[in-house]
Amino acid sequence: MFEQTEKIHSCPQLMDYIKEVGFLPLLDSGIAGYSAEDIVDEECRYVVFPDGGWDWPLWKWKGPIVQEGFCVYGKFFAGKAGFITREWWPDFCNYRRSKYPAPAEGSIEDTILFTLQEQGSRITRELRAACGFTGPKMRSKFDSYITRLQMACRIVTEDFVYPRDKHNNEYGWGWALLTTPEQLLGHDSFCCQRSPEESYRRLEEHFREILPDATAKQIAKLIG
Repeated sequence: MFEQTEKIHSCPQLMDYIKEVGFLPLLDSGIAGYSAEDIVDEECRYVVFPDGGWDWPLWKWKGPIVQEGFCVYGKFFAGKAGFITREWWPDFCNYRRSKYPAPAEGSIEDTILFTLQEQGSRITRELRAACGFTGPKMRSKFDSYITRLQMACRIVTEDFVYPRDKHNNEYGWGWALLTTPEQLLGHDSFCCQRSPEESYRRLEEHFREILPDATAKQIAKLIG
């Protein structure tokens, strides 16, 4: 893996690292050392205070990183979230969309995408309500469709929205603001002159470069 001799202590440092490697899962990827959580200093990881409060700088950096516009964020790596730079997005999307064909007209996934296209960005619970998933036990079922659409590179995270307390301070884990990559990045961002197979080989070569100790199986799982 690209050598990171010192732990990362700030959001700008993490941004620079993402730009360098091109792909970075946020949390445990199954490959030792290959996640944002692995490379940040302990002070930036999740901590619980004696009074029951908590802090997690890394978690809070997601929004500012996404807002910078140099990368895309979503559940791309075996259903787990991470970052992909815009440099690598065309090839990654080119391959993934060949593996996950466009949803059939009238399907639930098609309805979700149509709703986002017509109504604009929505946090998950708003999107779920707009698509009619309001009954009991619908939340987990709906979330599985959203994850699949992210794996297919058809939904991405535009930003994160946090509730505010009576003092107007943000609190809690926040909600992902979902959109389509076409709306967030524009159609030009998908321009790729390679076949899906050529994109796969390019991705595989890159992952072998940044993860020299990873197995072929681990790399294939990342690419999807």
